[in-house]
Amino acid sequence: MSELPEYVINREFDAPVALVWKAWTNPELLARWYGPGVDTVIHEFDLKPGGVWRNEMRMSKGSDFSRMDFTEVVSEEKIVYHHASVNESWEDAPNPMMPTWPQKFLTTITFTANGDKTAVRLSQVPMDASQEEIDTFKQMMAGMDHGWGAGFDLIAEIMTELQA
Repeated sequence: MSELPEYVINREFDAPVALVWKAWTNPELLARWYGPGVDTVIHEFDLKPGGVWRNEMRMSKGSDFSRMDFTEVVSEEKIVYHHASVNESWEDAPNPMMPTWPQKFLTTITFTANGDKTAVRLSQVPMDASQEEIDTFKQMMAGMDHGWGAGFDLIAEIMTELQA
């Protein structure tokens, strides 16, 4: 099998690390920006290694469920989790909207202070994926900037609110 593709997006926020970290770790704030344009419901959020985040994105054609299993959490520095497509019972399942989408990803988010600003780097790599799933991921990577970018734009708005 070929080397796994890695999706990376970087963004600098005009806010200190503590506030940007809060946007990623406070379920109320997280629900405001994660899944822009849909109704995001966070059913559980236990930010610690071994903890879980159960997420539902409600859309007109139904809900998309995800379970994130935290593997590493370093306060205000790093969050690592396994991101899985799941069904409404929180069991691993193919993505109903895109069956050849990888069912699991290794997601790593780092937070780096840069004066009064914060650099965020998000990386996603397919886990235990078939070649078909890897190929689908490669084809979709360029479009992922749109979704993550829209979410990051909302984080920037939240940072403005929190610093007002």
